[in-house]
Amino acid sequence: MLKYIMKRLAIGIVTLFLLATVTFFLMKIIPGSPFAGETIKLPAKVLDKLYEEYGLDKPILEQYVMYMKNLLHGDLGVSIYRKGKSIETIIKNGLPYTARLGAVSFCFALVMGVTMGTVAAFTKRKWLSNLVLFLATVGVSMPGFLLSVLLLLLFGVVLQWLPFVGLSSPLHYILPAMGMAFYPISMIARLVRSSLREVMKQDYMVLAKAKGTSEKLVIWRHGLKNAMLPVITYAGPLVATMLTGSFVIESLYSIPGIGAEFVTSITNRDYTMIMALTILYGAFIIIANLITDILNAWIDPRIKLGK
Repeated sequence: MLKYIMKRLAIGIVTLFLLATVTFFLMKIIPGSPFAGETIKLPAKVLDKLYEEYGLDKPILEQYVMYMKNLLHGDLGVSIYRKGKSIETIIKNGLPYTARLGAVSFCFALVMGVTMGTVAAFTKRKWLSNLVLFLATVGVSMPGFLLSVLLLLLFGVVLQWLPFVGLSSPLHYILPAMGMAFYPISMIARLVRSSLREVMKQDYMVLAKAKGTSEKLVIWRHGLKNAMLPVITYAGPLVATMLTGSFVIESLYSIPGIGAEFVTSITNRDYTMIMALTILYGAFIIIANLITDILNAWIDPRIKLGK
């Protein structure tokens, strides 16, 4: 197990290095300047000074080497758009908002998805099963930002039942969390439903019921546990995505998280911020996938790690 984890961590480090390298050179290849969006056209001497201050006057390869050296020492640099404000400070201020919203959305998606999938798999009411399948189909078909806009207009603007700016109270989490969780709920419900139906046909499930074990206990102890394997596999990248924020939803609800920062950094060509958030997102994905593999092996001993 330890050998497998160390191997995956080594692969993850190489992957992060390649991700940072590709992102760095892609940013430099795209035409434009981080100072091109200034409302007042800056004189040539001022632009030269700014380029020199942020090291943008040097050859691209030299800029790359300098950035990677600083990164190895834990220095993410300073924001170009925020006029020298450190990247660490910006992430430290925005990550708690994004992480709390992501955690709420993930828990909501997991509970609702598993519940809906279980109901659809075992209910004897045809209309209820069809309703769950209909909602799941709508959920995977409708973009999250479109649903978020509809929720904001209906419950925030028209009915005025829920607040929709920031995250200053528990009520503020409802609309953005629903917008972020609707698609994952649909996916998890479909996965649980199909997995449970397949698992319940297995020989060991039939044997457990033949021994007189109650159906609810069979479902809980054997069926649901094995049916969760594809859900856990899907949940790994989902956790990383939600904890690093939904860019559009954070912007839509004026949430000061790192998701909104990513959108702003791309718009303003804030090179250091783009690099830092890309690396952060990649690190979350790698760690989440590693945890997912370990959990799958723990739930199903037939899965051997390190092979």
